[in-house]
Amino acid sequence: MTTERRIRDCPEWEYLLRDFYEFYRRLPAGGSAKIRSHQRNVREQISRVMKANAEVRSVEPVEKPVTAHLQRALDNGRLERHAPFIRALEAVRDQFVWQYGYEKVPRGLERKYAYAELVGPTGPVVTDEVILGLVLFAPKCTYPAHSHDGITESYICLSGAVSENDQGVYSPGSLIFNPPGQLHRITTADNNPALLCYAWTGAREKLANQKMVFTRAPR
Repeated sequence: MTTERRIRDCPEWEYLLRDFYEFYRRLPAGGSAKIRSHQRNVREQISRVMKANAEVRSVEPVEKPVTAHLQRALDNGRLERHAPFIRALEAVRDQFVWQYGYEKVPRGLERKYAYAELVGPTGPVVTDEVILGLVLFAPKCTYPAHSHDGITESYICLSGAVSENDQGVYSPGSLIFNPPGQLHRITTADNNPALLCYAWTGAREKLANQKMVFTRAPR
């Protein structure tokens, strides 16, 4: 008989949630009221998850070809100011379920991209309040243009460097904000992988039934 586990039974997950909360408390909003509101919303949802003592389910880890780059990405992340967050991730890395999220992945992308939901409807920490996770890109990756219906999304770069829509370069510690419906395309540097954490907020039905579709084939 399996005993149900909760956040307070799993200190490694409790620490990670607290660190996520602190990330969204400490990062500057750059004067943007929309980003500041999103950061506050993410913190509020994390607080709800922790207050509810959400279930932590046992999962079998799943890898993808891109996870061969994970150790390099983590090693690079430990050189940054958010090294404690990287250590919190390492404490639960044997519970990462890497996936694609698309029924049909463009040719070549299956070796250069995957994400792992950590908190959410399908994550080890089960909730319908918010989705928190990781996305890993190999070097020289182009992640095709896509958008999210009813979902407000932010990425925080943990290691490596990425560009979104060729409109700027985001290095470790940077936050990328995508409001609902905003088309975004991501590219990565030539010589190092990029590891980002992300947060999705939105209505519960949107979080539970989000369908991810690329708008066009990668160039």
